[in-house]
Amino acid sequence: MNSKSLIRTAALAAFLLAPGLASAHTGIGHVEGFAHGFVHPLGGLDHVLAMVMVGLFAAQLGGRARWLVPASFVSVMIVGGALGLAGIAVPFVELCIGLSIVVLGGVVAFNLRAGVAAAMALVGFFAVFHGYAHGAEMPESASGLAYGAGFVLATAMLHAAGLGFGLALDGKAGVRGAVVVRSLGALAAFAGIGVVTGLV
Repeated sequence: MNSKSLIRTAALAAFLLAPGLASAHTGIGHVEGFAHGFVHPLGGLDHVLAMVMVGLFAAQLGGRARWLVPASFVSVMIVGGALGLAGIAVPFVELCIGLSIVVLGGVVAFNLRAGVAAAMALVGFFAVFHGYAHGAEMPESASGLAYGAGFVLATAMLHAAGLGFGLALDGKAGVRGAVVVRSLGALAAFAGIGVVTGLV
């Protein structure tokens, strides 16, 4: 099995297993914290759309960006989560989460080409706000480390789903696949406008 097939299979498995994992063993010590953290990114359309767009963006860029762009998001998101857990004020969190969908969806829709460092910086900027939201909304009963592990895993799985979907379309459908990916970016951007304006 080549690397593209492996990524596609892992992304599909992650996407299909996510609901079951999210509800498994809640209410038992550290597992409760993990489950809460895992469910949090999956429970809001804003988080799901942004994470999937990161994966699609990485797929469009190709090469090292396929893993560096999602890794950048996850790494910086952890920092944002720590800020949220510590109760350190970060302004415009909800606005920037909404804008992340608009911007990342727009980048995918227009198939904008960026250097790997610029792409990492872009997703990293928005990752601060997504991480902060996850950290600030941690239940008081949850273990911080387990909760953080949960939202990091869910985020990585959403990135993998977007990446796998983008690679699958690129490899199987050619130009039509690229149009589908770009159309998904446009839909996400419009949804992001709805989030920002309070319509969604």
